[in-house]
Formats: sequence, structure tokens, C-alpha cells
Amino acid sequence: MFMAHDGLWSIGELAEHAGVTVKTVRFYSDQGLLPEASRSAGGHRRYGPGALERLRLIRSLRTLDVPVPEVRRILAEQDRREENGERDGAGGALESAVAGRLRALGSELRALRWREAALRMVHACPPGERADRLMLIGSVEVPPSTAPLARFWRGWLPPRMPARAVAAFLQVAVPQVPDDPDPGQVLAFARLHALVSRPCSGAGQPQPAAHRAAGSDGAAVLYAGLDEAYRLAGARISRGEEPGPGEALDGFVAAYAAAYRTKDTPDFRRLLAGQLATDPRLDGYWELASVVATAPGSRPEPTPGAAHDWLLTALRGQVAADA
Repeated sequence: MFMAHDGLWSIGELAEHAGVTVKTVRFYSDQGLLPEASRSAGGHRRYGPGALERLRLIRSLRTLDVPVPEVRRILAEQDRREENGERDGAGGALESAVAGRLRALGSELRALRWREAALRMVHACPPGERADRLMLIGSVEVPPSTAPLARFWRGWLPPRMPARAVAAFLQVAVPQVPDDPDPGQVLAFARLHALVSRPCSGAGQPQPAAHRAAGSDGAAVLYAGLDEAYRLAGARISRGEEPGPGEALDGFVAAYAAAYRTKDTPDFRRLLAGQLATDPRLDGYWELASVVATAPGSRPEPTPGAAHDWLLTALRGQVAADA
């Protein structure tokens, strides 16, 4: 490898050996990433033997789209390690930069897969529906966020409900957006987003009567009991069982009895069946959430909404049988 008698390279020689342009070398020098060893009598830049390895590292990092500020931190850490005689392993700045790029690329890939599925959905729909579909999809940020869904449920749940109970409910109620959605899931999520973004979805939306009776602390007890009842009912739904009495229904009624601070009696079950029949319903939400959460070709898992309907039907059937 040719070098001048003084062991230094000109900017052109360094660029040639690195396979880059002189403009590139000058840019990295001007950014402070590639220090000059000296200047010639004519004022031309001269670079030392370590400049080639350093330039190749810079180019490798930039090829991976590591931002210039991150490159500067990596080089500064490398310089400190060399000064301290540390030769083995990579520094924390490099690991952090690589991890950051992986996170960013993951987000970019999710956005690309969402856009691809959205375009396929628009392309496949009848021409007369494309404008509306575009408007619907265009209202969703990319990659999509579930924050509007969480805000919807925070407005639905009783005020001052304990944070842990709210978090547990949101984990069940808010479907996660698939990393690689199909067109049907994109459409369902866009409709779900539109549903929860309507003006009536704020804190002034209709509330179940149990929210008013339970209060913030009682609501945590209510939803903990409902979660278990929904889980038990979901298992029976998955087995294809018709609504009927059993542990799931008893747990369902017990959750409401605890919220109302009363006992589970035939009279209470009759009153509860009537009240639940007139409570606000969110069937449309649960139907769309099921589509979003179900992988193409898979059997849908029962949603809390489906479990609630199954349990309410079982409760009505029991009340009617006892009448």
C-alpha cells in the first residue's frame, strides 16, 4: 500500500484506498470525525496510517444509517478505549447505536407492512368505495398506535379507578396491532380507530349503572371478578357450549354483587339481568377487535364482549327458568 515518505496520505490517496470520493473524505474531516495528521506546505490535508481503518468504520456505520452524532460518540469512545489500552470488545456507544437502529428499523418495517396491506385493501375494494376507504385509512397514523383505544376505555371506566386495575383491563380490551397485518385487519383497525375517535367517545359517554354503584375501589373488584368470569366463559365458548349455568355464571353474578355490596340471590339475579339488558353496549368494538387480534386463517379467540353476551344470555335463561 503506497504511502508518502513521511508515512502520510493525501486526501486523494486516502479516498482511493477507501473506495470513496474526495468529497466524502472532506465531509467527514469537516465534521470532526476524521482528523488530519497535518497539512502540506501547500495547505493540503494529510492523513496518518490509522485514517484508513477509521474511515472504513465511519463508512460502515453510515451504510447502516447510524446518524452522524452517534458515529461521533462511537469514535470518541473508541479513542478513549485505545488511550486506556482497551483492545477487546465493543464499546457501549456502538451497542447502543446498533440497538437504536434495530428499533428504528423495526418501526419502519411495521410501517411498510401496514402501508402494503392498506394499499392492497384499497386496491381490492370496489372503485366506488376507494375514496371512503382512503379517508378511513388516512386517519390512522403509521405505524398505527393503540393510544386512541386506550383513551376510549379510560373514558369508559369509572373515574379514579386504581391504576393497576385499569392497566389489567386495558391489556385485555385493547388489541395489539399485528406486525404483519392482512388487508382485513387493517380495515378493522381503521374502523375501530374511527369508532373510538367519535366525539361521544370521551369522558361524557354513557356509563354502565354498575360504575356509579361501585365507585372507584369497587370497580377494581368488579373488573377483577369479570375478568375471571370472562375467562371461564371464553373456555366454554371455545368448546362450542351453549350459554348455561355453572362456575362462569356464578362468578359473573358474584362480581356484580360485590360491586353493589349485596348478596347473590334469585331476586338480585333477576334485577341484574334487567339492568344489563339496558346498559350501553359495545358490540361493534368487540367484533372489530376480534378481527384485529386474530391471525389470518386462525379461529377467533372469544373477546370479553363475546363472553359478556354469553353470560348475559345464560343469566336470562336461568332467570326465565326460575320464574
